[in-house]
Amino acid sequence: MYLCDMEMLDILIIGGGPIGLNCALEARKHHLDYLIIEKGTIVNSLYNYPLYMKFFSTAEKLEIGEIPFISAATKPGRQEALEYYQGITRQKGLNIHLYEKVLNVLRHDGYFQIKTTKTSYQAKNVIIATGFYDIPNLMEIPGEELPKVKHYYTEPYPYAQQKIVVVGSSNSAVDAALETYRKGAEVTMIIRHAEISPNVKYWVKPDIENRIAEGSIKAHFHSALVEIKEHSVIFGDENGILQEIDNDFVLAMTGYLPDFDFLKNSGIELQGDCLNPFYHPETMETNVKNLYLAGVVCGGKDTHLWFIENSRIHAEMIVNDIISKSN
Repeated sequence: MYLCDMEMLDILIIGGGPIGLNCALEARKHHLDYLIIEKGTIVNSLYNYPLYMKFFSTAEKLEIGEIPFISAATKPGRQEALEYYQGITRQKGLNIHLYEKVLNVLRHDGYFQIKTTKTSYQAKNVIIATGFYDIPNLMEIPGEELPKVKHYYTEPYPYAQQKIVVVGSSNSAVDAALETYRKGAEVTMIIRHAEISPNVKYWVKPDIENRIAEGSIKAHFHSALVEIKEHSVIFGDENGILQEIDNDFVLAMTGYLPDFDFLKNSGIELQGDCLNPFYHPETMETNVKNLYLAGVVCGGKDTHLWFIENSRIHAEMIVNDIISKSN
């Protein structure tokens, strides 16, 4: 049942990921009226992760609300995380509206009007905890719009016995390359840098480097795609020399970005080349009074700056600031 448009919430939380849920738990602990608005399912970004993904973090570093995360494996996977976070939402009866997208956040005199695809709400405070997984970082090259180009990777089976180009050298690119190779794909990696990213999970990095060294997976370093065709791709190296190779699918694991237009339209200042949103590091409040940021969205284009484990504290910081203002 939806709240009446005239009811004033203490906090409206945009985003039902782990950090958004943690903000709700913190608000609930202090008896504040809150609501989470999530455009997909609970922890929607995790739901869209590759099916067999393993977290870099151990289970205890993914915990929220002081609720134990029990995992049989040292590194929990996607399904365990979904069970954990969705289980918390059920068990705690968190107030969350799913499959409802926030369209805009407008500040009025002392409160916010929040319009969604279903209705509108009023809140004294708003927390944006939207993550970054919904907008692909496009290569902006000819042919990127072709159906064979995928910016999201879930599982290797569709690519069996196909010629695959994987763009990038981060964890997502390495996982896609190794998994599709082991299901019979002919894999070529196109990598801008001189080596596989040093941030790749330590138990996976030797695997991809050995597969490249033995020639099982081809890798072109200091290279970039310049055009994608229906049955081939063209890439160039640092000297501008172009090569064309046969290709069935392109897995463009080029990363993702926060919704900068939404942040700007909410009145938040974006700074520098990385479009870092302005916020006070002690409170997480933006330049807009009573509008807060939480989680990975705080990093702008630098989406490797914040993780679940180091941004869990944002919930407590924000709620403490809200309570201090009301005293």
